[in-house]
This record gives sequence, structure tokens and C-alpha cells, in this order.
Amino acid sequence: MKIASTLLAALLLSSLASLRAAEPPLNILLITADDLGNEVMDFLGGKVANVTPNLSKLATQSLSFQHGFVNNAICCPSRSIIATGRYGHNSGLFGFNKLPKPIPTVFGTFKNTGYLTGVLGKVSHSTPDPSFKWDFVHDYAELGAGRSPKKYHDYAEEFFARSKSQNKPFYFMVNSHDPHRPFYDPEGRGKNGEEVPSRLFKPEEVVVPPYLPDLPKVRIEYSHYLNSVRRLDDTVGRVLQALEDSGLAGNTMVVFITDNGSSFPFAKANTYVASNRTPMLVRWPGITKPGSVDKTHFVSEVDFFATFMDATGLPLPAGLDGRSLVPLLKGGDQAGRDFVFTQIDYTIGGPAKPMRCIQDGQYAYIFNAFSDGKFKYKNNNEGLTFAAMEEAGKTDPAIQARVEMFRHRVPQELYDLQKDPGCLKNLIQDPSQQAVAKKYQDRLRQWMIETHDHCLAAFDVRGNPAQLAKAVANYPSLDKSGGLATEAGEEGEAKPSGGDDKVAKRKANRTEKK
Repeated sequence: MKIASTLLAALLLSSLASLRAAEPPLNILLITADDLGNEVMDFLGGKVANVTPNLSKLATQSLSFQHGFVNNAICCPSRSIIATGRYGHNSGLFGFNKLPKPIPTVFGTFKNTGYLTGVLGKVSHSTPDPSFKWDFVHDYAELGAGRSPKKYHDYAEEFFARSKSQNKPFYFMVNSHDPHRPFYDPEGRGKNGEEVPSRLFKPEEVVVPPYLPDLPKVRIEYSHYLNSVRRLDDTVGRVLQALEDSGLAGNTMVVFITDNGSSFPFAKANTYVASNRTPMLVRWPGITKPGSVDKTHFVSEVDFFATFMDATGLPLPAGLDGRSLVPLLKGGDQAGRDFVFTQIDYTIGGPAKPMRCIQDGQYAYIFNAFSDGKFKYKNNNEGLTFAAMEEAGKTDPAIQARVEMFRHRVPQELYDLQKDPGCLKNLIQDPSQQAVAKKYQDRLRQWMIETHDHCLAAFDVRGNPAQLAKAVANYPSLDKSGGLATEAGEEGEAKPSGGDDKVAKRKANRTEKK
């Protein structure tokens, strides 16, 4: 009987191996943008026409998630969530730091199972495990400051050819440095090998998003931002063309996402809708329905690791916070996707700035643990826009109130997203909204308990300023989590410091003081 069972098991394994041999393993192509706002996408109702034609074409071939989000609106911790499938408080990657302890990564898992792994651009920010070695890697300087669609195409072409010659499936992460600052200014850009976007935009074409005031200098800077968005779109088109020409497109899942919202005040490095909502496209040949839109489920980048494992048939590591999107990709339903949770712990440097948000299609509730009326919140996303706001605020009380809100915040915020998509009117003190506020506070607290969030201690004393300040002072330190990561050559972020994080800290401390 034992021999018969052994033979049966062997036959089953042999049959499975034959089936797998007949069906080549699924490839994964993950394309990311750097600081791209959800609001400019043509296929999502963007107000300026013809900004993203290649992404619009991809949308007609893909499933688009109307409620797609990143869980952290800062590049490095956001990409770490993709890499680990865990929220920052569970991986230890809650800032610009490396893994404090060994845990599975998506790229490591693929490599260990025989996949060819490759990355273009944003290499440091996308590789939180310092011991990992990509099979194929090219970064900022080799990619025309991360802004050359042609160079992205050529390296992608080389990678796909290598996958075919080695007869290996692949996991390929293509990270554009567009539209990260500095934006493409026709008057002063063109250095370091970056290319001219295929279309340039004028200030008079701009439709300013609702979270920013419509000022002349805002329009100027936003038009430059749109130029960079168009060049991102050029890059996406060139990479997808290389995939098509390789003959591998029919067996490749293509995913597009941004790492965070646009680098303007009240977007990137915060927890507003403009900070975290992302264009999220998935093209899985033969599985996703071309041109379909999921308007119901709230999904986020923490789900990618589990999704990729499920789609490729690989074992799911223990400890993931996300869950597979495959049932949704196949057109099904999934319970428990009514909310999304987002977080900030640290920006590029300086003290902790804990923020937590829960949102659905109706309301967003935000907890700012750091807000004490004195601390001045600053980041590197202010530029000409915030300078224009400060100038206009001298004579316009409404704009001055926005400047003050950006700098100091308040401990709690509540917004009706249907009536106020720009999150301009905080309802937290409105007597008629207290039941709503408690509902979202309670659900956020439940999530904190479920995910072992270290911010719970601060949240539970949010009504006591002295205890709240003490809780923030005792916040987990990045110094114990592997040191700051830096992105070589990227302007507007930390510069390389030879493994020493002191340079980045000094820079951050100059701009983030009480």
C-alpha cells in the first residue's frame, strides 16, 4: 500500500510538471512612476486633455482600479511596502531605511524560484534588502537622469532578450524618475541626458487641482509638472513597445502604479486623497477584461506581493499584511475591501511625523500625532507653488489659512470627499459630524490593533496634548532600522553619502525644525 501511494504521488507530480511545462510561467512587469498624481490621468477624467496617451491605451487593455492606493505617500517607504507586502510598522521600513531583520521580499522570492530579476531606476529606494543582488540593474545616470524614454526602451529590450536566451521567466521592475522634481522647464532643462517630452504644456492649458489655489505661478509650475508627466508616459510607451517586440507580452502580467501623489503641498508626503490615490492598471492576458474598471473595491500596494505569488503559482510567505487581488482580476468579488489605510512615520529625515488615515468613497479621517501648534512641517515638495501661496496669503485670508494648515496641521481631520474632494473644509469640530468621526476613529483603531501599529499608543492619547507629545517622543527610531537609504544622483532627495546617513540628516534638520 505504501509503495502504491508513493507511485501515485510520483505520477501526480510528473503530470503537474508536464502541465507546467506546457504552460510557460507567468512573467511580471511592474512599471512605476515617481510622484505622479492620480488627478492628471486622461483615462481617469483628467481635466487637461492628452497628457497620458500611452497609459490611456494601456487602460483599454487592462483592468483599472478606481479605488487604487499606495499605503505610504513617500517613495522609499512606499516601494518597501511593495517589496515586502507588509505595512511599514511590520517590516521596520517606515522611513528611508533598510531592512532591520531578514524577511521575504518579492524580488528575492522570485529569484529563489528561478526567475530572472531586473530593475531600472530608483534602485536604492526599491531594494530595501541590502544583501539582494538583481540579475539586471541600471540606475539614474545610465537612464538619462532617469528621464530618457529611449534608454528605458533599450535596456528593457536587452532584458527581455536575456530572459529569452536564458529561458527564464522574469520579474522586472521599471521605475521612471518622472515626474519627480525638477519638472521639465523648457527654459532651463535638458541636462544629464534627459529627453524633451513629446508634448509641452502651457500655463493657460492647466486646470489646477482642487487642493491648490489657482495662482499664476502655480499654473507655471503645474505646466512644467505636466511636461514631466508626458515624458513618463513616453517612457511607458517605449517599454511596452519593447515588450511587444520581444514576443513575451502574451505571457506577461503588466502592472502600472505610482509610488505616491504629485510633489505639491497637500499631496506627496501626507495622507490626503491626493497623497495616496494612484492610477492602478493590471493587464493579465486572458484573465483581466480589457477596458474594465473596478469601481467597488479598495485595494493598495500592500496587496501586490500576495497577488504576484498567487498569479504565478508560487507559495505565499507567512507574515504578509496584504492579500491576493487575483479574485478581482478574474472579475470576482472580495469582502472586506471597504476602506484603505495609509500612513506616514518619517520623511527624508528629522523627527518622526506620524500620520494615519482611513478613507472610503465618502469620508477621510486623518490623525496627525506630531501636530502641537508649534512644529513646522516642511518637505521638499513646496517649490514655486508654496512660495506663491505664501505671497498670496499676505492679502488673501483663505490662502493664508491653507499655508497655516500645511505648516502646522491639527491633530485630527475629517473630510467629506463627495462634497470636498480637495479636502479644504475640516469637519472634525462640526457637531453634526461627531458620529461619523467616531465611526472612522473606531475603525482606524481596530486596524491599528490588528496590524500591531506602533502609532496606537499615540492615537489612544490624542485628546491629551502632554501625553501625545510624550508618545511621539518615544516613537521608534530609524537609527535602529538599518540607517537611511539614499538615491544616487536624484535631485530634491538625499544625495549619496557613502553609507553614512549624517549628510541626509543634516539636510533634513536644516529644513524641519520646530
